[in-house]
Amino acid sequence: MKITITGRNLSLTDGLKNGVEKKLGKLDKFFQAETPCNVTLSTQKDMQKIEVTIPVKGSVIRAEEATLDMYQSIDLVVDVLERQIRKYKNKLIQRHQAASDFSSEFIEEKPAQDEEEIKIVRTKHIDLKPMTAEEACLQMELLGHSFFVFQDGNTGKVNVVYKRKANSYGLIEPEE
Repeated sequence: MKITITGRNLSLTDGLKNGVEKKLGKLDKFFQAETPCNVTLSTQKDMQKIEVTIPVKGSVIRAEEATLDMYQSIDLVVDVLERQIRKYKNKLIQRHQAASDFSSEFIEEKPAQDEEEIKIVRTKHIDLKPMTAEEACLQMELLGHSFFVFQDGNTGKVNVVYKRKANSYGLIEPEE
C-alpha cells in the first residue's frame, strides 16, 4: 500500500509517522502494492483522532477512531479496518466480483465462518418529493430522524441530508 499521512492541528513527528506505517503495514498482506491509503491524524479538544480511507474498486474502506492517546487510536482503527476488509472480501467472493485491489493470497484464503452476515430486517418505501436541502433538514427534524432522503428540486437527483455532531448537517449528493 502507498500510505499518505496528513496532520491537522498536529505536528507529525517521525515517531508518529513510523507508528502509523508500522501498524497499517499489517494491512499490506491484503492489498496490492500500488493501492493508495490516505491517513489523517488530528486533535480535537482532548481527543486524538485518526481517519483512514482506502479506495478499492467500486467502493471505499474507511474507518476512524478517537481516543485520548493517538497510538491507542491507531491500534483500534487497524482492528476496525481488518474486520471491514474481511467482510468486503466475503462480499466480493459471494458476488463473484473481480478484486483487483486485493492480493491473490488474501482472496484465496478461506473465509472466516464467524463473520456476521448482513441482514436487512426492514424495507421502507418513500415518496421522493422535490425540495431544497434546507427544506429536507426541516422535514428531518420534524420526523425526528438522523437522516432524510429527498429529490433535489434544482437537479432532480436523489440526495441525503444527515445530522452531524455539534448541531450541524451534512449533504450527500451523487457525482455527475
